[in-house]
Amino acid sequence: MDEYGLKAEGATVADLGLKNVAAAYWNLTPAELVEETIINGQGALTDCGALAVDTGEFTGRSPKDRFVVCDEKTENSVWWGDINIKFDADKFDQLHAKLVAYLQNKEVYVKDAYACADPKHRLNIRVATEYPWSSLFADNMFLNPTKEEILNFTPEWRIICAPGFYADPEVDGTRQHNFAVLNFTKKMILIGGTAYTGEIKKGIFSVLNYVLPHEKNVLSMHCSANVGKDGDTAIFFGLSGTGKTTLSADPERQLIGDDEHGWDGDTVFNFEGGCYAKCIDLTKEKEPQIWDAIKFGAIVENTNFYPGTSTVDFANVEKTENTRVSYPIEHIDNTVESGYGKNPKNIFFLTCDAYGVLPPISKLTTGQAMYHFISGYTAKVAGTEVGITEPKETFSACFGAAFLPLHPTKYAELLGTKMKEHSVNVWLINTGWSGGAYGVGKRMKLSFTRAMITAAMNGELDNVSFENHPIFGLAIPQSCPDVPSELLNPKDTWVDKAKYDATAEKLARSFVKNFEKYADNANEEIMAAAPKVSETA
Repeated sequence: MDEYGLKAEGATVADLGLKNVAAAYWNLTPAELVEETIINGQGALTDCGALAVDTGEFTGRSPKDRFVVCDEKTENSVWWGDINIKFDADKFDQLHAKLVAYLQNKEVYVKDAYACADPKHRLNIRVATEYPWSSLFADNMFLNPTKEEILNFTPEWRIICAPGFYADPEVDGTRQHNFAVLNFTKKMILIGGTAYTGEIKKGIFSVLNYVLPHEKNVLSMHCSANVGKDGDTAIFFGLSGTGKTTLSADPERQLIGDDEHGWDGDTVFNFEGGCYAKCIDLTKEKEPQIWDAIKFGAIVENTNFYPGTSTVDFANVEKTENTRVSYPIEHIDNTVESGYGKNPKNIFFLTCDAYGVLPPISKLTTGQAMYHFISGYTAKVAGTEVGITEPKETFSACFGAAFLPLHPTKYAELLGTKMKEHSVNVWLINTGWSGGAYGVGKRMKLSFTRAMITAAMNGELDNVSFENHPIFGLAIPQSCPDVPSELLNPKDTWVDKAKYDATAEKLARSFVKNFEKYADNANEEIMAAAPKVSETA
């Protein structure tokens, strides 16, 4: 076996269970991995220097093919169900053996990296991939050790990613030929049958969502975070389309990270060393930071070029609407070099309420914060085609249900505890509709939303009067700098007040119904924060 690159003394692929591989490339530089990809015919350079690749059959994660090994460690701690699907420990060993056999006489690319910018919680990871660009993705998305650290590197978790290996469902216990299996006892993730790189990123996120809350009492969060000039940290939660990326990218504040963080009571710290952004319809005008980050070292996935050029057509969705770009966080200006900040002063839950019911800004009690955290609500519009006017509510526990190995109440209770310990303000921000639902009302102006968030962070809402929403109980400020007061209470913006009441009642019932599956594990403080619905239908 030939070996190339920088590695710790004594490190071998046998550490991953691999044997008789043709060659092992250790910790290659981004330039070397780009070159390998192009030589292998697996990618091409765009005119801005980024590497363009196709992930093939899968252009997104496959949630129904994500499994967790059920054993003595996980049987009574993991939240089993549609999100965490049980996998037999013996089947894992069998699948691992077959992966090892598949990779014999093949080249593999080994990347040593770590997650968690706070040294107290650092998680060392060794990633072995079949494709060089998968290794480049790991280089972009995880944190990179120094040369000295690599020479003394000991992995805690290991990932083997072999897109070309197809499982046999009848023999291997998978649903179909692709899989991502987490084993918390052996601290290993197996990925096969899919080249979608997000499986690597979210595999480790799922690991941290188990290890940090369950073993270290640290709250893991699917959020963005930034820091002001005075060192005040703010956290932004929100599902797709709520404005999380836009609102956390503030020129007056430094970005800690855009997607995954931990909060331990001393710091808010980034899990990652990069960003994995959607790039559908990307323009320099709409997202200048992302646009400028797409350069050499970045990977654009499943995009198309304009005919006869190497210029990416970001509006082209022939392959998928989930076009993506990964890049190291240093490709963005105005970031926090250390990757962490102090305890947060303000937390923002962002929702795009297409029903026009929720206030544009409201302050939450601890109980309400836990309730709305578990709910993870937004409402989307199916499309803008003629005749489609009915919004559809979406709930995702803790704003990231797909990656939660533990019951959502565990994360919510940690949030509530830390809110009380550190006197943190939690705000619900509606970036959606005002004056009526979609088709009648209008979308809240971004300038007003920014003004509300700025006022909250600057303490300008600390001494204003509040009124409580009659159904949701949310505390609504009666004034806010640079925002018309008539916009603050949503009912006041509706011409048909009775229609507002009926729509608010309908939305409240959706909240209550969604929460039924969590109620048995929720404490009294959380349950008391539920919206008040009438007894009659």
